[in-house]
Amino acid sequence: MKKLPILLLMLLALAACRNEEQFKIRGTVGNTSQKVVYLNKLDVSTSILIDSAKIRKNGKFSFRIKESRPEFYMLGFSDSDFITILAKGGDIINLEFSGEHLYSNYSVSGSDDSEKLRILDIRLASAKTKLDSLRNLYNIALRENAPDEKLSELDAEYTDVIKELRTKNIGFIIENIHSLSTIKALYQKIDENTYVLFDPRDIQYLKIVSDTLSKYYPDSKQVQSLVQDTRNELDRFYSRQLESIAENTPGIVLDPTLEDVYGQRVSLSSLKGKIVLLSFWSARSKECIADNLYLKEVYKTFKEKGFEIYQINIDQNEEDWKTAVKFDELPWISTRETDPANPRYAKLYNVRTIPANYLYDRNGIIVAKNIFGRSLNLKLSQLLNN
Repeated sequence: MKKLPILLLMLLALAACRNEEQFKIRGTVGNTSQKVVYLNKLDVSTSILIDSAKIRKNGKFSFRIKESRPEFYMLGFSDSDFITILAKGGDIINLEFSGEHLYSNYSVSGSDDSEKLRILDIRLASAKTKLDSLRNLYNIALRENAPDEKLSELDAEYTDVIKELRTKNIGFIIENIHSLSTIKALYQKIDENTYVLFDPRDIQYLKIVSDTLSKYYPDSKQVQSLVQDTRNELDRFYSRQLESIAENTPGIVLDPTLEDVYGQRVSLSSLKGKIVLLSFWSARSKECIADNLYLKEVYKTFKEKGFEIYQINIDQNEEDWKTAVKFDELPWISTRETDPANPRYAKLYNVRTIPANYLYDRNGIIVAKNIFGRSLNLKLSQLLNN
């Protein structure tokens, strides 16, 4: 019984050492002439110096930082010699540096997320080394007029290295989906212009990570930036998709007949006798959402004079469409492509970007295309006030 108070005291002392409102960094540097090491906090697109520490004669240094939430930091001597860590309150991070540069050979303990970042950096550095070597061999082969088979072989090896790195990053994302370290896996670059996740289909991993991390870290600036970037990329993806469709499909005027949010089939031709705006949109496009909010005011002004809106949504997820219609209280006819992956009407109307629209007069004849804002208001005033 006498041992219990001692045990409690030890546990309390341990808890006091592991303060959840701060984290500690302890490091040891090998042979270096540097006297000071710097710690910068990464704030989305910039870095902010928050502290510096002297390197003692025995090569050791330390930081104690007040922060409870997980954040990204750069620890290093300069903008070209640093490592990235992911620290949170309660972490006691131990770093050992033995290479010529900090990033070239180091170990980390006390922070699983920082170890994950180290693994990503090692993989990328190794792949870049292989690619540089293959690039040099390819240039030598060119100068020596090597046969095409040799050049093709080197080219295939180069491609395989890139593909292997992409596969590993995808595996990393899937295995660590709840960790902020996946953000780095998403944005790593092979060179200035090439992301490791280079395939257009990789946007799905951007969305998966964005959706997951926004639930666990809604207040993180890094996550908020990721969410916005994901929205922008989806907008561009849909635009490219429609542009590709439009290039291979002639514009044909048809009579859309689609189910609305209530499951009722509505045809465009049933609105003949009214001035109708046929609109294509996505709930994931901020431009479309902004246009809808403006259209609500236009609709309120002209509805009683014989104006109607027939909207066709192109979202893959039906719930995204229905939720947006309900949330923004869209009062007009809201329909959705039967197969958004193969948007029939977007093809037939030669839609290149969204939002897109066609304005029909009372006789069902198109009198304007892609007309927005003040121009739409003026055109409706002209058609409905005559």
